[in-house]
Amino acid sequence: MTSTPPIDGQTDGPTAGEAAGPTESAEATALAVVTVSYASESVLPGFLDSIHAASSAHPLVVIADNKPGVVGPSPTAALAEQHGADYVPLSANPGYGGGMNAAVATLPDSVHWVLISNPDIVLHPGALDLLVATGSSSPDIGSVGPQVLTDGVTYPSARAVPSLRNGIGHALFARVWPENPWTKRYHAGSPEAGAADVGWLSGSCLLVRRAAFEQLGGFDESYFMYFEDVDLGYRLGKAGWRNRYEPAAVVEHSGGHSTASESAVMIDAHHRSAYRFLSQKYRGPLLLPLRLVLRAGLRIRTRLETRGKRA
Repeated sequence: MTSTPPIDGQTDGPTAGEAAGPTESAEATALAVVTVSYASESVLPGFLDSIHAASSAHPLVVIADNKPGVVGPSPTAALAEQHGADYVPLSANPGYGGGMNAAVATLPDSVHWVLISNPDIVLHPGALDLLVATGSSSPDIGSVGPQVLTDGVTYPSARAVPSLRNGIGHALFARVWPENPWTKRYHAGSPEAGAADVGWLSGSCLLVRRAAFEQLGGFDESYFMYFEDVDLGYRLGKAGWRNRYEPAAVVEHSGGHSTASESAVMIDAHHRSAYRFLSQKYRGPLLLPLRLVLRAGLRIRTRLETRGKRA
């Protein structure tokens, strides 16, 4: 890989707000699309069918199967064959990040950009071309995220990196006071504000520069589910790469198909991962009281959100 991150805050390309420099050559923009299936046969066809209109590059497509089954042929394998995608069955479920890492590891060296996406995403026409063009406009852009629509409403997919202050405020008040200042600061990006550099981008649909992704070792697989994308964006930023929100590229996300029947478990897993991220970011004995407040707030929120849901 020829791309390198900026060093000591310096960049080889324009910073946010400056005009973009020359784009990368066509040879440096070879593209792949990877997704992880977990009994995702009902949504995969829509995702796979949308790729053709979203990209003029005819990207390589790889499907990692986190639930290949033990009896008979896999329905996901059949779908992969029908759509000309590579199929990667995994013997055990390593989680979303682990499945993505396994899929990316199979890609040839010629691939320089990778769209990491949930299987329940539908890409709008031209969306993938626009994401690649945005990423290629500057050599220090490590990831690019689109505007994500859920039921026609923009999901806050571009956010600030959680801090203890915003984390505690968001955990305690997001449900009872949606317009609280901590949640507003956390939800950093919006289509109205236009393209912008942000702290992290939703892993539901995310274009990554392969050199940046591999420099960091990909997703941290200690996050089985949730917050692996927060952690990736945070580490990209620390390494000098930019996370760029591009709302002109649009995708639709149905959301939660593989975990809908286990919502209480998933809510608990989300809050545990949130605490894991913040407790790793803010270590040390002096911050212990704040970490305890955060843990208490997340536990309270878990109880409120899981009332009446399947345990």
